[in-house]
Amino acid sequence: MKAVHKVHSRALGQDITMARWGEMGVPFLIFPTAGGDAEEIERFLVIDTLAPYLEAGRIKVYSCDSVAGRAMLAGEGRPEDRMRMTDLFLDFVGHDVVSAIRADCRSDDIGIVVAGASIGAFNALATICRFPETFTTALCMSGTYGLERFLKAPITPDFWRSSPVHFLPTLEGPRLEALRKRFILLASGEGKAEDIGESWWVAGVLGEKKIPNRLDSWGAEWDHDWPTWRNMLHKYVDDFTAPAGPDAPLQEGDATS
Repeated sequence: MKAVHKVHSRALGQDITMARWGEMGVPFLIFPTAGGDAEEIERFLVIDTLAPYLEAGRIKVYSCDSVAGRAMLAGEGRPEDRMRMTDLFLDFVGHDVVSAIRADCRSDDIGIVVAGASIGAFNALATICRFPETFTTALCMSGTYGLERFLKAPITPDFWRSSPVHFLPTLEGPRLEALRKRFILLASGEGKAEDIGESWWVAGVLGEKKIPNRLDSWGAEWDHDWPTWRNMLHKYVDDFTAPAGPDAPLQEGDATS
């Protein structure tokens, strides 16, 4: 059921680990948190949580090392290097990771669901916003979206191009039209270390551009931690694999709690 291999990124100049669980079904790409590795979601029992769907052939789960997140949080290199790595990492996902998923699924055009928590939610949002022709739906859990706080330097064009809260307000044209046919679910607790305000911020940005989205508050009993994210994935996987997509997405990018 599990396979682990390396995917080479010419742009990043390194081999990056990618893992897969399951044999068939809707492909889910789940990003690690922060600078986590491809197998983080297994260690934190996400794969156990999703086991019934994997065993039933409903989904296949993929993950890859969060090399840009690791560089960001560790402060590796100059700030402008880390901002460039964020941009290159998204291109790696949209091209090399997608190619690997489609080869594994034996389909050149299969749609992919993308998900993540914390900085993984930033990556999920950024990925669907950059590649709406490839990714059909995004589940962004307890998102951390204002990553410039970790840079402590003026943002560069590389980072601006990578950060949805920066580039979406001015986005126009075919990519925006494609995004308006997608759906982004923002879910957040309001307990320890959670900041649902970041999710409301993103919901507002999406709503202004009429990109369909919904914001679900899970309340004060849910903290910024793995039990919250496992429960969120378990709750939403049915909606994300249903033929009609997530349950009752709101129209014109509005958000609700």
